[in-house]
Amino acid sequence: MTTHGPTGNPAGFAGQHITVAGLGVSGISAARALAGLGARVTVVDGGDGDKQRAAARELTAQGITVRLGDGDTLPEGTELVVTSPGWKPDSPLFAAAAAAGVDVVGDVEIAWRLRGPGAAAWLAVTGTNGKTTTVRMLASILAAEGLRTLAVGNIGTPIIDVVLGQGKDGEPPYDVLAVELSSYQLHWAPSLRAHSGAVLNLAPDHLDWHGSMQAYAADKGRIYEGNTVACVYNAADKATEDLVREADVEEGCRAIGFTLGTPGPSQLGVVDGILVDRAFVENRQQQAQELAEVSDVTPPAPHNIANALAAAALARAFGVRPTAVRDGLRAFHPDAHRIQHVAELDGVTYIDDSKATNTHAAEASLAAYEHIVWIAGGLAKGATFDELVQKSAARLRGVVLIGADRALIAEALARHAPDVPVVDLDRTDTGAMPEAVREATRLARPGDTVLLAPACASMDMFVNYNKRGEAFAEAVGELTARDH
Repeated sequence: MTTHGPTGNPAGFAGQHITVAGLGVSGISAARALAGLGARVTVVDGGDGDKQRAAARELTAQGITVRLGDGDTLPEGTELVVTSPGWKPDSPLFAAAAAAGVDVVGDVEIAWRLRGPGAAAWLAVTGTNGKTTTVRMLASILAAEGLRTLAVGNIGTPIIDVVLGQGKDGEPPYDVLAVELSSYQLHWAPSLRAHSGAVLNLAPDHLDWHGSMQAYAADKGRIYEGNTVACVYNAADKATEDLVREADVEEGCRAIGFTLGTPGPSQLGVVDGILVDRAFVENRQQQAQELAEVSDVTPPAPHNIANALAAAALARAFGVRPTAVRDGLRAFHPDAHRIQHVAELDGVTYIDDSKATNTHAAEASLAAYEHIVWIAGGLAKGATFDELVQKSAARLRGVVLIGADRALIAEALARHAPDVPVVDLDRTDTGAMPEAVREATRLARPGDTVLLAPACASMDMFVNYNKRGEAFAEAVGELTARDH
């Protein structure tokens, strides 16, 4: 790790002509906040549907200009572009901005610039998988310490709203924020300098947006830039440690690893079912501090233990006591559709992990169970499935495939698990889920797990992964009602 000194970046948005790209949650939040700070704001969006028009009416009433049906043309006089996370770097609007010498930043960058004196520290988390769970675990641990905190960022609460709301309406300011950051958000946040940051893991994802794995990893690595206390990495994923080595950090910032095995000095790990800390103790060469038991983590699947260790490392970097780590983990319960137990029927367990929208997440999910009937498929987003199938083949009792890109998984199964029974449902309508559950039940034996871990995005069949998970749970419910 190299080091650098502090940087400053005053906001100064009053009077600026700022173009906001996108009428999503973060775009609307940015437009309102910037207009409230005295900027002249224009919002552009390529859509022109009922949803966009309704949002446009609300913003127009607040004095904000909205231009629908054209997201490619840069409004005349624009001095700064603020983009929503999903807009690709090669968008024509950004090419026009570059040609005009206009910077493009995201909502996280705006929030960072808007922090006032004594602002809450940011403990930041990114990674291909596990971000939301880790951030919510971290917030639970911080709260158990008695700190005023909130899980923000990519997790749902627009971070600009949180920063501008600090200390208003008689509310005390936050002590620290647990911040989830996507690779998109990090790409557009050049000034971000967190107290401590973590990259949980790295696997191919969103390559259609970033253009290459190298570019994707580089954007994830931005989370370490300027860290002051700790850069937390996954000892089992060398790519995350490499990003720490390349990071430009404050003098004295430490590299802190987490591992599912016995930790070395400056690591957190697991010893005899106990989560232990050999990083934030006086004599890390010879001492380890007990933090919690594996059984304190729900669910205690291997990848979720890794999430807990990463959250604990960030909390400990902020000075949180060991007892608060334990109490915070005990109080935490994961969101729906993340290895969620749905039912047990005739000795078969039904698990909803619809949030496993890529191969890396699906691999972790499949590794948590011994005998599996796997429901998979959807939009592959450019992914390949050979490595996933190779690693999981021995656990598979059967596979039911759904969705637009199911053939890619079928081909990998034919190559690496030719003896595993496969049911290929040639349909992409929402009604495919009840049939998939019935077929999976037919293939399952007592003691097996029917696991929805699609390894793909959901938008070919469902609005989002939540709706896909709900459809799975409903189908299991119908099965139970019909047969029992």
